[in-house]
Amino acid sequence: MPRLLCITAHPDDEAGGFGGSLLLYRNRGVETYVTCLTPGQAARHRGNTASGEELAKVRRQEFARSCELLRVTQGEVLDYPDAGLDKLDFYSVVETLVRRIRQIRPQVILTFGSEGGVTAHPDHSMASLFATAAFHWAGRSNRFVEQLEKEKLQPHQAQKLYYATADFILPDRQPVSLPPATATVDIGEYFEKKIEAFKQHITQAPLFPLFEGRMRKGERVEKFHLVAASTPREIAYETDLMAGVVE
Repeated sequence: MPRLLCITAHPDDEAGGFGGSLLLYRNRGVETYVTCLTPGQAARHRGNTASGEELAKVRRQEFARSCELLRVTQGEVLDYPDAGLDKLDFYSVVETLVRRIRQIRPQVILTFGSEGGVTAHPDHSMASLFATAAFHWAGRSNRFVEQLEKEKLQPHQAQKLYYATADFILPDRQPVSLPPATATVDIGEYFEKKIEAFKQHITQAPLFPLFEGRMRKGERVEKFHLVAASTPREIAYETDLMAGVVE
């Protein structure tokens, strides 16, 4: 089966940024994976939790429920610090993501743009930078050689890397320059399920009106920018992220 890996920063990113596409491609027979770098323990909205540790535990549960609704093949939440990805050792985080790519062996990888998405969140930017390096390095036999020698993994070159993007910006925010869309995925059939998945993140309930209101104002699509491909090509507008993928 073809495989798709989505690399995010926080629980709720999988639904808010990628939920429609995750469900659409799973229903088309694609195995879907989500690797979330942090458990979101520094979130402004904290529900009824009394500590960052308790919030992280609850948000992991919310993530699991969201992934279940989106029929994600496998979702995982790592233990990196929320609001602290920019302070981490770059090479070490990329090593972790390269290991995931070599284990899962996806044809397509999705993540944020380096601007940090419409919210310009620094963690989103760092997730983009980590994932981009991992996309390129996972296929090279001279990167993280110990994974090949000791763990018996094999290099894996994913075929396409996409950044999520949008055709709008949020008002009253810091400037953000989004990558131009090169692919539009029609998620109309899965639009309501995407909103439902986002609402599994109960601790983030104060964001529900903003999120749902913004979603219902626009087209029922998710937009992406093709950043890199394993075979040289001219840019062409797409409506299918798996177009041209060889299993």
